[in-house]
Amino acid sequence: MAEDVPVIDVQDLSKSFNGKVVVNQLSLRVSPGEIYGFLGPNGSGKTTFIRMLCGLLRPDSGSGVCLGFDIQKEAEKIKPMVGYMSQRFSLYEDLSVLENLTFMGRIYGLQNLKPLVHDSIERMGLTRFTNQLAGTLSGGWKQRLALTACLLHRPRLLLLDEPTAGVDPKARRDFWDDIYRLSEQGVTSLISTHYMDEAERCHRLAYLSYGNLLTAGTADEVIASAGLTSWLVSGGNVQALAARLKVIVGVDQVVPFGNTLHVSGHDAEKLEQGLQPFMSKEYRWQKTNANLEEVFISLMQDREVQ
Repeated sequence: MAEDVPVIDVQDLSKSFNGKVVVNQLSLRVSPGEIYGFLGPNGSGKTTFIRMLCGLLRPDSGSGVCLGFDIQKEAEKIKPMVGYMSQRFSLYEDLSVLENLTFMGRIYGLQNLKPLVHDSIERMGLTRFTNQLAGTLSGGWKQRLALTACLLHRPRLLLLDEPTAGVDPKARRDFWDDIYRLSEQGVTSLISTHYMDEAERCHRLAYLSYGNLLTAGTADEVIASAGLTSWLVSGGNVQALAARLKVIVGVDQVVPFGNTLHVSGHDAEKLEQGLQPFMSKEYRWQKTNANLEEVFISLMQDREVQ
């Protein structure tokens, strides 16, 4: 596939279950080697969209291609080229690491399986767990085993559904090191996550709510498009101050961050006017950039009032 040809290029995908729209006319383009973050609250349609891309679900309407194949007509050709990692650990807990990977390799129909599995175990740092039952691994090592399994057949596209949920910070960092290494090798990743720090690691990201795409772009583009003005407040009793600020005209969000507050609003002039009486020597005020968390909360609030 040429570098300028999108790995994913879909238009107006929709899916309903029992009359409820779960994905509503979603369009998305993802380039080769790109790490694309897919965010949204539970029930927003992220998992359904991912499953449509890899051929596990058929869209009700819409069109597009994934890895050069039509997602409606050629889903069976897409599946062998995709590595899919579900939210929950889906390998066999009563089989060892080696047995799990050997079993997955047979499902993929891979040749020269024994050296391939052992090479994968070594490359992913699982050597000391080779004969250990998968069910006895920690959350982070289960995640690494699951990632190893979905890489066995050398897929060109990874669809990872909340892959770091419930694992410790070091395991999350190791996971992202793996994803960046794969990106450099030309492997494309579409990753759903709830973690804002992970969203910032993505080349681009999209935010989905109630089946609708609310925003998409780089982290900087998403923040800029939200039009939020933010102030950082410190000093004094900021917790008591937070309760007073929440009712001020022009203030849309007041979010505690340790011993500081992030105060933001869409109307910069109204926000500054509302905050003026509180800008005393008791507190230190500094204009700052909005962060992704503030932007996504704002998007959800805007959606709820529509």
